Amino acid sequence: MSALAEVAIAGAQMTELKERLRILCVSPTPSSPPRFGVQARIHGLMTQLAQRHDLTLISLVDEEHDLEECRRAMQAYCRDVILIPNPNGRNGLAKRRLQQLRSLASRRSFERNRYSVAVLQEGLDRLLRHKRYDVVNLEFPHLAHFRFKQSPPGTPPPLLVIDAHNIEHEVIRQYTRNGGVGRRFYAGLNWRKLRREELSAFRKADGIVACSVADQGRILSDVRSARAAVIPNAADVEFYRPRASDPPADGRTVVFFGLMSTFQNIDGALWFLREIWPRVVAARPHARCRIIGKGPPQAVLDFAGPRVEIVGLVDDLRPHLASAAALVVPLRLGGGTRLKIVEGMSMGKAIVSTTLGAEGIEAAPQRDILIADDPESFAASVLRLLDDPGLAARLGSSARRVAVERYAWSTAAAKLEQFYRELLADRRAEAQS
Repeated sequence: MSALAEVAIAGAQMTELKERLRILCVSPTPSSPPRFGVQARIHGLMTQLAQRHDLTLISLVDEEHDLEECRRAMQAYCRDVILIPNPNGRNGLAKRRLQQLRSLASRRSFERNRYSVAVLQEGLDRLLRHKRYDVVNLEFPHLAHFRFKQSPPGTPPPLLVIDAHNIEHEVIRQYTRNGGVGRRFYAGLNWRKLRREELSAFRKADGIVACSVADQGRILSDVRSARAAVIPNAADVEFYRPRASDPPADGRTVVFFGLMSTFQNIDGALWFLREIWPRVVAARPHARCRIIGKGPPQAVLDFAGPRVEIVGLVDDLRPHLASAAALVVPLRLGGGTRLKIVEGMSMGKAIVSTTLGAEGIEAAPQRDILIADDPESFAASVLRLLDDPGLAARLGSSARRVAVERYAWSTAAAKLEQFYRELLADRRAEAQS
């Protein structure tokens, strides 16, 4: 190799090194292995960013997670992984209810109290004071009360970018219109605390990431000075894809999947089972419903029977999705964009969703997805797919194309990286002016 070529290679390596960003990801939950929506989003974005940048991750860990399993999974793509057990994240509904009751007497929201862990600040202090980071990527605004604007002497502090995931106070406010008296009362108090905290966090942030244009608009309507970018939820389109080894669609099974300990999934599943499913079964007695997801409550388990299967957590969703005649997303609550939809689209499956369930996803009704918002039309849409496998196949094929073109994690991560660079460039320009 010539000396000139060596110099050129060295120069290219120096340029590449200079362009690498130092990113500190701070999260209330481990990102890997991804077993529910929040984890899937963090995992999908961070694994892509780690291919081009230096990534450190510090996270709280609830009791339900295997700390060492999480550490091994995240070390596959992170330079450094710091995991801190959350003393407020103990298992059990009774313990969670006690925490919620205690939060009623506090000026802080339940979420703020749950993630106020002094050891996390100590870990942040050690990291930020000894290594310079370009960006702190904060998952959710619930941790925004910690001190992030720190850096080694003589260096600029990192930018703070909050990935909102959804507008949490708006989701909680929706609960005031649903559920029992106790839930409505609790939500009525907590959403106001959450709103105050979230808006304070958004004002302090250098940038905010929203999952949908609708959520971006909600942020900007409350904090007009905010810099907010839309980074939609996505799917691992190479992992979630039709495979020859998967079972074929059976023509009769309808699948709903998601973390079954969240109120929006519980509400959606119960609405489907109570109001929609009886209409489907009355017309097609051979039809079967399968509910997949960790932590279904007793109210959902009570529907288990010959025509309804409650599966719980599964190691691999793909065979269950592949064998389904249709997927359903009967959500009436929530925000952001639904990973269950983009993952189902990536698998090439026909989907029936409410308008809210499909919010923020660029899928054309009747071409890529079916939309229905009342029990009668929702049931009729499910029956269309059960009766017409050709229609289901066409919808699924079109949905797969949309997922690959618009909802791959590589595309989403590239948009996030561009947002970081725009914010950094603006700060440099301000410093030079």
